[in-house]
Amino acid sequence: MRPLTEQEIRDAFVNCGKGEAKRAPMPRDLADTAWEDLDFLGWRDLGSPERGYLVAEHRDRLVAVALRSPQTRARDFLHRSLCSLCLTTHPSGGVALMAARKAGPAGRQGDSAGLHMCTDMACSLYVRGRKSPAAGGRLPEDLTVEEQIERTRDRLAAFLDRILG
Repeated sequence: MRPLTEQEIRDAFVNCGKGEAKRAPMPRDLADTAWEDLDFLGWRDLGSPERGYLVAEHRDRLVAVALRSPQTRARDFLHRSLCSLCLTTHPSGGVALMAARKAGPAGRQGDSAGLHMCTDMACSLYVRGRKSPAAGGRLPEDLTVEEQIERTRDRLAAFLDRILG
């Protein structure tokens, strides 16, 4: 992923108004981000943990999406969930259903799309082996890391296509 500025991110939001995009908190470490390791930039709102944001290059343009997840409940520690993007398993609370209002008229009518993803939104780092999930893991695969990265990008593109509808 190429390095992004705060203004580029704010201008790329497709499923919220300009005011909401202007008020969206930015990642604190934006200047220190290891862009070459990312397929998308994702972060959570520290003041409102049920909110998240995702920015990616999609079909030759930058797309930013505001996400929401339900408040998490305490679960059995033995419960595991699988991220739909990177296929990393996590113990309780490590994967959440992230929903995004669709762009345009469909979103204004309340339509949304969602997927289960890592709550820390570090899918790119898990796929590349730069980060390990806490007490979870990645299932053994025959695919190369490059093929896994491509699969993650394809799944992300399919999600963004549903948002842009």
